[in-house]
Amino acid sequence: MKKRTGKIWLIVLLCLLLTGGGTVLGVNGYVRSVGARYTLSSAAAAGMEDVDCIIVLGCQVRKDGTPSPMLRDRLQRAVELYDVGAAPKLLMSGDHSREDYDEVGCMKQFAIEAGIPSEDVFMDHAGFSTYETMYRAKEMFQARKVLVVTQEYHLFRAVYIARQLGMEAYGVAAEPYEYAGQIMRDAREVLARCKDFALALWQPRPEGIGEVISVSGNGDASNSWQGKPAQSIT
Repeated sequence: MKKRTGKIWLIVLLCLLLTGGGTVLGVNGYVRSVGARYTLSSAAAAGMEDVDCIIVLGCQVRKDGTPSPMLRDRLQRAVELYDVGAAPKLLMSGDHSREDYDEVGCMKQFAIEAGIPSEDVFMDHAGFSTYETMYRAKEMFQARKVLVVTQEYHLFRAVYIARQLGMEAYGVAAEPYEYAGQIMRDAREVLARCKDFALALWQPRPEGIGEVISVSGNGDASNSWQGKPAQSIT
């Protein structure tokens, strides 16, 4: 009797694992397919009209304040798009949760050094996650039609979230270089797509959304964070 009960529980457990695994794979595939549908080449993006801004998603900044290779590639792609007239503004979104760690200050500095006027570069200091970035882009920065720049593996989820939140979003991938640890990033991305699929359905409001700073205005209005200027802006 005990052996039979054990077999029944084993079958139940296997069914739950298969169902859960199938759900994860299904959601991952759906989010990826929707994002891929709205991913463009740089040339196609350059031909678009009435784009409000290019959203650049932040990632690691080195201890010396310079961008990591992944972030540098995102920034270079965004600068290229700006230079060919794909959009009149850039929105840099990343982590500036501490005084000694400032992704968006580094990102804006990179754009300025590339020749982009400071007033055309906005900073979202509280872009702590892809979902929060997209929510804030719409609600705080009043963006409606956007180009999103990040690496391709991340791009599909970012575009999916933006569209679920009501923006007309298109993605442009950064250069497809090989980065250390990409296998782990790809694996985590499967779970992240499932998480953000749920968030995009629920659409909770992130904390810390302040007064509106429209991307149609002057980007320097977004330089300060928690009453303090971004340290690396010159």
